[in-house]
Amino acid sequence: MRPTPIDKKIVDDAIAKRDIQDFAFATIREVKGVAEDAELASGVEFIKMEMGIPGLPPSQVGVKAQIEALSNGIASIYPDIQGAPVLKEQASRFVKAFIGVDIAPEGCIPVTGSMQGTYAAFCLCSQCDKNRDTVLFIDPGFPVQKMQLNVQGIKYETFDVYDYRGDKLGPKLESYLSRGNICAIIYSNPNNPSWVCLDEEELETIGHLATRYNAIVLEDLAYFAMDFRKELDVPFQPPYQATVARYTDNYMLFISGSKAFSYAGERIAVVCIGDALFHRHFQALSQRYEGLPFGLVFSTRMLYAMSSGTSHSAQYAMAAIMKAASDGSYKFREETREYARRAHKMKEIFLRHNFYIVYDKDLDQPIADGFYFTIGYPGMTGGQLAHELMYYGVSAICLITTGSHQEGLRVCTSFIKPHQFQLLDERMKIFAENNPI
Repeated sequence: MRPTPIDKKIVDDAIAKRDIQDFAFATIREVKGVAEDAELASGVEFIKMEMGIPGLPPSQVGVKAQIEALSNGIASIYPDIQGAPVLKEQASRFVKAFIGVDIAPEGCIPVTGSMQGTYAAFCLCSQCDKNRDTVLFIDPGFPVQKMQLNVQGIKYETFDVYDYRGDKLGPKLESYLSRGNICAIIYSNPNNPSWVCLDEEELETIGHLATRYNAIVLEDLAYFAMDFRKELDVPFQPPYQATVARYTDNYMLFISGSKAFSYAGERIAVVCIGDALFHRHFQALSQRYEGLPFGLVFSTRMLYAMSSGTSHSAQYAMAAIMKAASDGSYKFREETREYARRAHKMKEIFLRHNFYIVYDKDLDQPIADGFYFTIGYPGMTGGQLAHELMYYGVSAICLITTGSHQEGLRVCTSFIKPHQFQLLDERMKIFAENNPI
């Protein structure tokens, strides 16, 4: 047995210090904290794969526009709760350019990151009909979204899409929707953490069932156009980002600036509500909110209750980014493609040392390379693997925390540094020797 790069006692003490009872259920922030403590105590550099932080410079188009807006005195002016007109117009155009659907500017509403958007959407959807009080997750997914529901006291159901792709998705969805208690369906596409990408046929199934059972689809596009198997670069030309918006009127799209444009620090996103849903009146909402339609309840009640609008200067940054992308002068996918290159290298290293890819197929295709992928190790549960890898200076969260029923870990490619690929290879070689199959 070869010595591990980090003394086991250092890691175990860091875990005990945080009173983590089962490392399989450690949150992203808890894993991050343990890694930081162990790194400080040991002096050994960690390869951090637990947190989805953009690992690229922010969009310079956005930075320039934001600085200009601040120089023009925008910081002293409260933003309109509906959003700056320039952003609303450009968001509508961006959706047409890269998704290929028409959404009026009034339905494009800026939020303080997609997390605020989903928090407000959960609250709103759960109030549309008193009999529909439950959100359905097509998992795995972003763990914090379930935390948002717990904070609000909203019920949720979940299933792991791993065994329900293609023709199996419809019957599984209907088994939940037919109960009559589902107010909303949420998923990310590409998926965090598995990186599977629901295709147009699957999205058509979701859309048709959402219409039939009167559920609202919350489509989280945090990793916008990052299916790098497809050429999604040319604005206003197919192929487009896959979306449920082609198959139902009951949808909200969440387009974040964090990953696609590396603008996470400014907390800016746009929620795009389909025209029909925006203007739809729900009896329960009308009684509670002075007869307002769905879209105006979202902005003038839900968002207004949370903040006095979204950062004014960040809206100008997002507007400039979306305009440049739609004009074709800003090739944002050329920047984010770096994540695919990193994923390819990291997968090669893990596979060489006896690991396997958990979510390895996207229907009949190999899983794409991108921001995330998933790994497992023969004979180990996700919790065991996550704990053991900490001794090797490698940190990641367990799939179980994302709603997955598979044993393994989520790997984020964004934060690995160029010199760490060799470091990862060396450490995983020791890991494989110490854990023979």
